[in-house]
Amino acid sequence: MERYPKYKDSGIDWLGNIPEHWDIIKIKRLSIVKRGASPRPIDQPKYFDDNGEFAWVRIADVTASNKYLLKTTQILSILGNSLSVKQYPGDFFVSIAGSVGKPIITKIKCCIHDGFVYFPKLKINKEFIYYLFEAGQLFQGLGKFSTQLNLNTDTIGNIQIPLPPLEEQKTIARFLDRKLEQIGHFISNKQRLIELLKEQKTAIVNRAVTKGLNPDAPMKPSGIEWLVEIPAHWEVKRIKALSFLQSGNNLVSEKIAEVGQYPVYGGNGLRGYFSEYTNEGDYILVGRQGALCGNINYASGKFWATEHAVVVYLKHSINMKWYGEMLRVMNLNQYSVSAAQPGLSVDRIKRLQLPVASFEEQKAIAFFIEEESAKIDEAIAKIEKEIELIQEYRTTLISDAVTGKIDVRELTHSS
Repeated sequence: MERYPKYKDSGIDWLGNIPEHWDIIKIKRLSIVKRGASPRPIDQPKYFDDNGEFAWVRIADVTASNKYLLKTTQILSILGNSLSVKQYPGDFFVSIAGSVGKPIITKIKCCIHDGFVYFPKLKINKEFIYYLFEAGQLFQGLGKFSTQLNLNTDTIGNIQIPLPPLEEQKTIARFLDRKLEQIGHFISNKQRLIELLKEQKTAIVNRAVTKGLNPDAPMKPSGIEWLVEIPAHWEVKRIKALSFLQSGNNLVSEKIAEVGQYPVYGGNGLRGYFSEYTNEGDYILVGRQGALCGNINYASGKFWATEHAVVVYLKHSINMKWYGEMLRVMNLNQYSVSAAQPGLSVDRIKRLQLPVASFEEQKAIAFFIEEESAKIDEAIAKIEKEIELIQEYRTTLISDAVTGKIDVRELTHSS
């Protein structure tokens, strides 16, 4: 893209040179900076009313939104909004807690707490200043940028920003709107492709473990509730005939570290590390509690299995990969019992039936699954890399446009 004809030194280290006709100005010269407010304690039911006029904005509502705030999960009562700070469609505010520096332009009537700052009577195009904050560079020089960065009305007000003429601000914002919409479509299409590949992978695995690899094999009724037909030469056996199941060992969360000697596996996979281990070897783990009970994981080497996992000990002539994928296809979650949270009974799992191929066929199916899965995983990894690169390009494009590193005026006029 073209650069501006002439530049000048901005006097700001992170910004460098800016177009000659641009200015440098502190945000507080464009508007006073004020902080939101909230009722205390905020969890009181009297402060909320589903039929209220003003939405209640949490940090999570902003991080879940893109440029515009269109909805929130809670609505304030008249009492609640009287104790907060009201914002109206078109108003701009920025988070200073949680996801620090996240900007948003509201499209709805809402109220903000003191984790946000807002700018009454802002003398700048709101879309342009949104992109300035979105570029993520305005906080350089204020200290280490993290969720712990100490931001307040003074630090925000004293931030120096590059400022083009008003019409140019609008032009830059329109250019970024258009380009980011294109990038958004690109990412959405790539994400949909990933989902399709994952569905393809699931279908391949399901077909292989329930029908085998020979499409011409004679079939017979399975006699299993969740499966209509299986190859005629396969047998039907109970899980207890193929494996021994045992719940893992209790380990309090406080003892699980982020780093350590031996991995700790719960029902949903790796949880952290511990100085001791309960198992050594190659095992299948089945989640037995929570929303994802029935989840299948593999563990190798020395590890600790917690009480939230069922450890599957294979009997003779059972291929682990084939068996693990068969258990996944069975969707063990459907056999959970709901109480305070869903749970799987080891005794019930042991009584379930599944189709069993010969050991040699199990190995062939497992090899096929691993080969086909690797191809799809490689394709998914490439697409994820494309998404990562286009997201990096998105960030660079925003930064370059709002700091004058590229001249988008003719690009916008000619579009």
